[in-house]
Amino acid sequence: QVQLVESGGDSVQPGGSLSLSCAASGSTVTFNCMGWFRQAPGKEREGVATMNTAYGRTYYADSVKGRFTISRDNNKKALFLQMNTLKADDTAMYVCAAQRCTSALLTSPADFPYWGQGTQVTVSS
Repeated sequence: QVQLVESGGDSVQPGGSLSLSCAASGSTVTFNCMGWFRQAPGKEREGVATMNTAYGRTYYADSVKGRFTISRDNNKKALFLQMNTLKADDTAMYVCAAQRCTSALLTSPADFPYWGQGTQVTVSS
């Protein structure tokens, strides 16, 4: 059984920074594809940033390019999202997702079968 546990969410002021973490456990198979998605109240879940570590490929939503950075640790058991210059529009529940893949760069929520419970990010003055 796969478990994904997010942490790092908090309330910050506009312009602030946060670093989210996602710890993967319960499976000995490495997830080459992992990503961060977010969902605000009344909105659909959207992709924020995803990556394929086997091929060094990353995807960022246009709204976060230049502000967010996705990364993984060397043993591929944790995923991170560094968020800088946060805006009120970034307020959402941030959720980690994982999938076993080969060369594809997955970007849609429908591509990922494994999900965490999420961590809340609130950006407000």
